[in-house]
Amino acid sequence: MKMNKANGEAWKHEISERLLKSSECTVEEMMEELSTSPQGLPQRVAQERMEQYGSNRIAYEKPPVWFVQLLLCFKNPFILILLGLALFSYFTDDMEAVIIISTMVSISVLITFTQEYRSIRTAEKLKAMVKTTATVTRQSLKQEIDMEDLVPGDIIHLSAGDLVPADVRLLQSKDLFVSESALTGEALPVEKQDTSPRGAARSPVQHVKSRNALELSNMCYMGTNVISGTATGIVASTGDSTYFGSMAKTLTGKRPPTSFDKGVNNVTFVLIRFILIMVPIIFFINGFTKGDWWEAFFFGLSVAVGLTPEMLPVIVTANLAKGASVMARNKVVVKKLNAIQNFGAMNILCTDKTGTLTQDKIILETYSDIHGNQDLTVLEYAYLNSYHQTGLKNLLDVAVLEHAELTDVLVTRGNYTKIDEVPFDFNRRRMSVVLEKGGNGHLLICKGAIEEILSVCTHVSDQGEVVPLTPQFTVKAKQHVRKWNNDGLRVIAVAVKTTERNDEPYGLKDEKDLVLVGYIGFLDPPKETAASAIRALQESGVEVKVLTGDNGAVARKVCRDVGLEVDRVVLGNDIDRLNEAQLADLAERTTVFAKLNPLQKARIVRALQTKGHTVGFMGDGINDAASLRDADVGISVDTAVDIAKESADIILLEKSLMVLEAGVIEGRQTFGNIVKYIKMTASSNFGNVFSVLGASAFLPFLPMLPIHLLIQNLFYDISQLSIPWDRMDKEFLRKPRKWDAKSVGRFMLFIGPISSIFDYATYFLMYYVFAANTGEAQSLFQSGWFIEGLLSQTLIVHMIRTEKIPFFQSRASFPVILLTSLIIMAGIYIPFSAFGASIGLQPLPLSYFPWLVGILLSYCVLTQLVKTWYIRKFNEWL
Repeated sequence: MKMNKANGEAWKHEISERLLKSSECTVEEMMEELSTSPQGLPQRVAQERMEQYGSNRIAYEKPPVWFVQLLLCFKNPFILILLGLALFSYFTDDMEAVIIISTMVSISVLITFTQEYRSIRTAEKLKAMVKTTATVTRQSLKQEIDMEDLVPGDIIHLSAGDLVPADVRLLQSKDLFVSESALTGEALPVEKQDTSPRGAARSPVQHVKSRNALELSNMCYMGTNVISGTATGIVASTGDSTYFGSMAKTLTGKRPPTSFDKGVNNVTFVLIRFILIMVPIIFFINGFTKGDWWEAFFFGLSVAVGLTPEMLPVIVTANLAKGASVMARNKVVVKKLNAIQNFGAMNILCTDKTGTLTQDKIILETYSDIHGNQDLTVLEYAYLNSYHQTGLKNLLDVAVLEHAELTDVLVTRGNYTKIDEVPFDFNRRRMSVVLEKGGNGHLLICKGAIEEILSVCTHVSDQGEVVPLTPQFTVKAKQHVRKWNNDGLRVIAVAVKTTERNDEPYGLKDEKDLVLVGYIGFLDPPKETAASAIRALQESGVEVKVLTGDNGAVARKVCRDVGLEVDRVVLGNDIDRLNEAQLADLAERTTVFAKLNPLQKARIVRALQTKGHTVGFMGDGINDAASLRDADVGISVDTAVDIAKESADIILLEKSLMVLEAGVIEGRQTFGNIVKYIKMTASSNFGNVFSVLGASAFLPFLPMLPIHLLIQNLFYDISQLSIPWDRMDKEFLRKPRKWDAKSVGRFMLFIGPISSIFDYATYFLMYYVFAANTGEAQSLFQSGWFIEGLLSQTLIVHMIRTEKIPFFQSRASFPVILLTSLIIMAGIYIPFSAFGASIGLQPLPLSYFPWLVGILLSYCVLTQLVKTWYIRKFNEWL
C-alpha cells in the first residue's frame, strides 16, 4: 500500500530516533537490549525473531493477486473504449455488436493476463536465482545466510564488496569505508569506526535536534556498500524498520515510465486522437448522405472499433515475456522486462578486462627479486599476505595461494601469528598484514600496485642486503615492470618492514619506510571465445570499450590479443584534467581506458550518453556499482559482488561476451516485432479510414454493415497474435535499434493510403462490373469488399514485416504463415456459410475471384515499389 508523505516522514523520524539511541548505547547496553552476545543468537531465538519481525525485506510493489491483476488488464485506453462501445450497443439492443466486441475484449484481456501472469512468475523465479547473502555468527559458528533471514540481534561480519544488509551498530572495525550514495547522494565513501558513544547523557530528542541520523560514525545503514576494510556489528533493525526502509515506504507505488513506455503511450494517444477526429466525420457524412442517422451512428461506432488496436498491450507483453524467456534459456536473467529494449538499442558496451576478455582464473607466472631473478622469499611474503588477510580476496590472492600449494611455502604459515591488517582500498591500491614470529617483533608485509608500493618504500633488498632506494633503483624497477607488462603480465610489488611489538592498532600511518623485496607477476590469459565474441558484437553494431583499473601496458596487450584496435590508452589521471565536453569527445575516439577509479568509470559512461549513445556497462566488482547504475543497461553476472548484482538490470549466468551478444540479438528481435505490429496496425487503420470516407460519401448504402466491420477487425486481430513468434531479417538485427515515434507517424502517412487505392478498385468492380449498385444488391457489394478488405489487411502482415520481397527473399515464421492462412480461408468461407447469411452476406460468383487475385497481386506489387522508394528516401523501414 502506498504510504502518504506525512505518514512516511513520521515513520522516518521515529526510525531516526531509534538509530540515534542505538548509536549512543554502549556495546554492553546494545547487547542487553537485543538479548544477544558476541557468540550470536541461538538458531531457535533467530527463528522466533523471524516470526516476530518478519523477513529482512524492504517494502516493494508486490505482484497483485490474480483476480486484481485480471481487473488491471482492463485498465487500457483501447479496452475501455471497446467496453464503452459494447455497453452502448447493449442499451440500444444491438446484441450482435455486443457479442463481437465482447469476444475481442475477452481475447485481448485473457491473453494479456496470461502473458503478464507468466512473466511476473518467471521474473520472480529469475530473481530467486540471484540471492544476496550475509555472513553472521550464530551459536558461535560463522556462516553464510540469505540476507532476508537476518533478524535484530544477529552478529554480522562486513568486508569490501558487501552490501550492508540491515541497520548495523558497529562492534569492531578496521579501516572501514562505506559508500552511502544510495542514501545521501554523496559520491565519496565515509569512514566508519566502532567509537564509544559520546554525549550519552543527552536525551534522544536533544540528539535528534543536534545531529543527523545519517551522520553516525558507528552505524552502517541498509542499502549502503562497503568500499574497503572489515567490521563486525550487531543488527539493530531490519526490513521496513531500517532507515532505507523508511525511505522506500514513501517511494513505493507506480514506477515512472521508461522511454519504451513513453514511446508506446505516444503511439496509443496519437491513434486515440485520430479516432476522436475521424469517427465523428464519418458519422456526419453517412448521416447526411444516407439520411439514416441511427444507422450512421452504429457504423461510426464500428469504425471506432476497427480503428482501435486493442491487441497492442497483448503484443507488447507477449513480445517482452517471450524475449525474457528466450534470454533465460540463453543464460541471461532479465530483472526488468523493459530493459530488453535498451539491450537491443545498445551501441556501445563498456566492459572490464579481467574475467570478460580474459579467463577468470589468473595464474601466478613469476616471482622475482628487484633484479628480475626468481626468489622464493618473495613468494613466501606474498603468500603470507594473501593467506592472513580477512578482507576481499581477489583473483590475484587466489592465484598466490593456489601456486603456493605446490611449493614448500605452505610450511611457513605455521610459524606466524596474525596481529593486525590494513585492508585494501581502491584509492591507495595496496593492503598490509602484520604478523608475529616467535615473539621477535612484528613483521608488516605490504603488496600492491608498483607505483603505490614505491611511494611508501625507502629501502630495497638487494641480494640479502638492505640498501637505500635510489632513483636508479626506481628507474630499474619501473623498467622491469614495463617489460613484463608489455608481455601481458600484471605485476604486483611486495615490501616489508620489521617493527617492535606494540599494542596500538595498525593503520595507514604505518605503511611507510618499507623495504622493497621484489615482484610477483600474474598472467590472465585471454578467453578463447573473446576474439570471436568481440567480432560478433562489432558486426552487430556494438562498439566495445575497455574500462579497467589495470595498467595501460597490460590492457593494451590483452586488447590486441582479442582483436580490439588500440591506437592509444587513456589513463585515469588524463581524464581528471578534462571537462565534460572534452571527455565526451575523447571517449568516442578511445577504445581502452586504464588505471581508472570507480568515479572515472562512471564519468566515462555519462560522457558517452551525452553524445546520444545507448551505453551498456558490464561489471562485477565493487568499483563497478556506480557505472552499472548510470548506464542505460547495467549488466552483471551471478558471481558478482552484492552491490553489483543489485545495481544491474540484466544478470548473466555465464560471464561471456558470447552470451551477451546473443542477448543483444534477442533484444533487437523483441523490439523489432513490437514495432512491426505497431506500424502494421497504424498504417492499416489509417488506410481503412480513407476507404470508409470515400465509400460513405458516394455510395447510396453503407459499404459494410457494422457487424461486418467488427468481424473483419476480430479476424485481423487474431492474425496478429503470431507476431511475437515471427523472425526478423538478419539485416535488421545487425544495427542497434531505438524507439522513434516520428518514424511510426511517417510510416502511417505514406504506407496506409496504399490499401485505399485497391479498396476503391474493389468498389468500382462491385459497383460497375457486378452491378451491385442498388440497395437491393448491397449484400453482394458488402460481401465483395468484406473478403478483399480482410485479405488485403492480412497480406499486409507479410508485406510490412520485412524490407525484402516477401515469400521469396524473406519468409515469415511458421506460426505467422499458419495463422494468416487460416484467417484468409475463414474470410473467404464466411460469405458462403450460414453464419455469413445470418449477418447479411451472400455467396460471390466465381468470376469475382480472378478479379480478387488481380487486385491483391497489384496491391502487393505497388506496396513493394513504395517500400523500395520509402527505404531509399528515409533509409529505414521498421
